[in-house]
Amino acid sequence: MTNNQSTNNILMIRPVNFGFNEQTAGSNAFQNRDADQQIVQDKALTEFDGFVKTLKENGVDVIVVDDTPQPHTPDSIFPNNWVSFHADGQIFLYPMQAENRRLERREDIISNLEDHFKVNHIIDLSRFEAENKFLEGTGSMVLDRKNKIAYACLSPRTNKEILDLFCEQAGYQAISFDAVDEHGKAIYHTNVLMCIGSGFAVICADSIPNPHEKVEIQESLKSTHKEVVTITFDQMSQFAGNMLEVKNKTGENLIVMSKNAYDALREEQKNTLKKYGKLIYADINTIETNGGGSARCMMAEVHLPDVSNH
Repeated sequence: MTNNQSTNNILMIRPVNFGFNEQTAGSNAFQNRDADQQIVQDKALTEFDGFVKTLKENGVDVIVVDDTPQPHTPDSIFPNNWVSFHADGQIFLYPMQAENRRLERREDIISNLEDHFKVNHIIDLSRFEAENKFLEGTGSMVLDRKNKIAYACLSPRTNKEILDLFCEQAGYQAISFDAVDEHGKAIYHTNVLMCIGSGFAVICADSIPNPHEKVEIQESLKSTHKEVVTITFDQMSQFAGNMLEVKNKTGENLIVMSKNAYDALREEQKNTLKKYGKLIYADINTIETNGGGSARCMMAEVHLPDVSNH
């Protein structure tokens, strides 16, 4: 079993009814509504297929699962919030704040993965929805898988108690903190303000108002030998924090982001990142605008052991 930060196997959900989700808009300041929702679905589908094509052309193994027309799940394109897959064969299912996002959890997806990957244990945390306590997967937590650290900004969607429970069961250490956008509004998901790669970290340090928490994070990144790329509020709003390191079939690291995120980065930031992987990006502007999530949110990394290796 390897505890690699990144994997070559990515699960993505192809949308059938993608659109602006009223139920998440209250806590997600990144969401904006486009007028015609049918056009939004068509554009999102084109962007999704283009993104998958880019990943596959770069040697990533993408497992694409079609969303179902019923029940209506406008955010199903962001599977990283309801499930995470781990190198020890564990799968975690997460409690989601929006009621229509709870419908995204699909047993058939997990069953299909069991044909190719070894699943030892499924830990279902979704019962905490009944207590109005939420932890939205690798949106709520940015995982340093190698060093077993879960970074998490607390918000209506990221509950400290459930975070600690995840860490206890997955063998992680939690580093939790508060984070706000430039208007002082709580940031809904940690993965919009930071990203952890094998050798680097991207973070919007300005979003962490508490100096002690900021120092704790900086010390942790330093002790785990991450070269830090600091992004601004403006870059964060273009989803420059919402990137993900993945591997291709030859083991090369790729740093995946949206075109908006790529365009928002300065040359010296790109050059720092290029030391740690090839930068690849896709135009997913409609998905970002209406969904309030970006490239990282669209990819659930499958770290489960491959059945063929056993």
